Amino acid sequence: MSGETTAREFTAQMSVREGRWRLYVALMNTTERWPEHRFGRSVPTFMDRTDALSLLGFEPVPGAEWTWTEDSEIPGDPASPVVLIAATRVRSWSEVNA
Repeated sequence: MSGETTAREFTAQMSVREGRWRLYVALMNTTERWPEHRFGRSVPTFMDRTDALSLLGFEPVPGAEWTWTEDSEIPGDPASPVVLIAATRVRSWSEVNA
């Protein structure tokens, strides 16, 4: 074994509710509160998202890209408003620098 620590990867997601965007890191299989950052009413730029991840103690995994998914607010209702969800892979700074 080399003694190297491999940082765990997580999924960061961003969605909008009531006109305000929020970014959160999904910490699956844990009881920890998911780190979250709320933005104003404008759509966060790439740098806004990167800065928010940094404030939360995370960084995008090298080469990771944001993917966008369209969902509906009311599942199964074709007249439902659209919900956009963005996602990317991130890693914790504390584990990268350990």
